[in-house]
Amino acid sequence: MGSVKQFQVTFDCAEPERVARFWCEVLGYVIPPPPEGFASWDEFDRSLPPEHQGSSFACVDPSGIGPRLYFQRVPEGKVVKNRVHLDVRAGTGLVGEERLAVLEAECARLVELGAVCVLVQRADGINESCIWMEDIEGNDFCLD
Repeated sequence: MGSVKQFQVTFDCAEPERVARFWCEVLGYVIPPPPEGFASWDEFDRSLPPEHQGSSFACVDPSGIGPRLYFQRVPEGKVVKNRVHLDVRAGTGLVGEERLAVLEAECARLVELGAVCVLVQRADGINESCIWMEDIEGNDFCLD
């Protein structure tokens, strides 16, 4: 049996490029170079049939360690809580009030980018505090 070496996380959304650029800011990801033969992603997009223009976008971890994020346009909006979500690890290695302060500072930065803070969960345990958030299209994610 083989083992998985790489994977991507796919988001359904209304505006793929907008959501991809949001996650680039959140995670320090970058937009990969356009396909060979195209000077830009806009040029590539214009080469597609009209019904496929703007239908997807991606971003990648510049270090090559994290998964590729892929955003695809779908006609319907989010209806219920995501069954899969990203945990953005902002407070790794910290405990108590120091951890919570880092999480709250990162939450404030992400709110400035358009995210929404849904719930701050304070806990007495070492790694139990987290902040439930939504991205610019309402997709759930956590800061922990």
